[in-house]
Amino acid sequence: MSSRDIILAQVRVNQPPASDLPKVPLFDADLPSPWPQFQASLQRMGGQILDCPEGVHLNALLAQHFPQAKIIASVVPEVVGNFNVLQGEDPHRLAEVDVAVVRARFAVAETGSVCFTEQELVINALAYLAQHLVVLLDVNEIVGNLHQAYQRPEFQMAQYAVLHSGPSATADIEGTLVHGAQGVRSLSVIAYQRTPCVV
Repeated sequence: MSSRDIILAQVRVNQPPASDLPKVPLFDADLPSPWPQFQASLQRMGGQILDCPEGVHLNALLAQHFPQAKIIASVVPEVVGNFNVLQGEDPHRLAEVDVAVVRARFAVAETGSVCFTEQELVINALAYLAQHLVVLLDVNEIVGNLHQAYQRPEFQMAQYAVLHSGPSATADIEGTLVHGAQGVRSLSVIAYQRTPCVV
């Protein structure tokens, strides 16, 4: 038995008895309406809402907002892309992607954040290496604040869960804000109800 195993065995033997976690209040009294609050928070963080008028296909909407995009990676059935994202492949390929289209598992109104798990992204780097990230969001899946967000099952069941609040942003000592230096240059959200047959 190695020293490491001996130390870990002693730690296991000498652990204190288990106790229940403290009850944390949700602070959800008088929360504003989720969708307007989410829009305001998202825009404050540098993101944007793309309105999708009835009858307009999402591919046409993307062509209108990203006319220079040549490579579109879609991992949602509502948008047809021209770049396949396959689980387990080399994520470096994703650096070629101009626009990535994903669906958020849910959103947080308080922070303007959208949540992804490994199921939504297929490859986690998709949400960071693409130039622009477009997110489909079911407005019925918006929680009021982070206290409610952490009650969601994703944080217990998923292998990976991340909250994105706007595009990548950094500022130097002169306060010049730069988007996209370490991640996506823009983050756009489209209110689009999940197709019932899509899991």
